[in-house]
Amino acid sequence: MKKPTHLGKVSGIPVSPEKATLDRVPNPHPDTDYAARFTAPEFTTLCPITGQPDFAHLVIDYVPGKWLVESKSLKLYLASFRNHGGFHEDCTVEIGRKLVKLMAPKFLRIGGYWYPRGGIPIDVFWQHGKLPSGVWLPDQGVAPYRGRG
Repeated sequence: MKKPTHLGKVSGIPVSPEKATLDRVPNPHPDTDYAARFTAPEFTTLCPITGQPDFAHLVIDYVPGKWLVESKSLKLYLASFRNHGGFHEDCTVEIGRKLVKLMAPKFLRIGGYWYPRGGIPIDVFWQHGKLPSGVWLPDQGVAPYRGRG
């Protein structure tokens, strides 16, 4: 297994998602089905048309198989989107697919709760696999956008 790229080292934010390196580490409990959650409440990317910043609250839940995503590499990968132009749907699904390709989890879901663009919030949900029986997975806990209401 190759050593993690960022763990224990000083690492800068990659210039783009394509240049970012996601690392995986062995799951210490591959014989146990459990859920892990990452929350990125300040995810940022750019509108590919206007170049204006877009903001989202991302929630990533997964049931690992043999691999876990290394959290520092995930943090840097997500930060690399801040100068990337992509529609909400594209960014959300791209992140989910990249994580599935990296880890081959038993189950993964990502919720992208995007703040309004042009007055309309867009929430994007993507899922891979089926949640194994007996795994407790709480609600993602992000309220629908209500403005100032």
